[in-house]
Amino acid sequence: MPCFVYLAECSDGTYYCGIAKDVSKRLAMHNAGRASKYTRPRRPVRLVYCERKKDRGSALRREIEIKKMARGMKESLIRQPENRTKK
Repeated sequence: MPCFVYLAECSDGTYYCGIAKDVSKRLAMHNAGRASKYTRPRRPVRLVYCERKKDRGSALRREIEIKKMARGMKESLIRQPENRTKK
C-alpha cells in the first residue's frame, strides 16, 4: 500500500517531516493539535512537499533521509518544480 513522506511548514517557519497514508487527513490532525507534540504549539501548518513511496518501509527510510538534511537542502527539495504543492 502506498505511503507518503511530507514536509509541513509550521507557523514559526520551521519544517516538520512525517509519513502518512492520507496526507490531507494527517495535516488536518496537525492543525487540530492532535498529531504531534512538535506541531501543536506551531499551528497552523501547511503542506510544502509530498513524495509518494511504494510502502511504509521505503517512506520511513526517506523520512529519515529528509530529517537529516540541513534546512537549505530541505528548501532546495521544496523548490524543485516537480515537488511543489498547491498553496
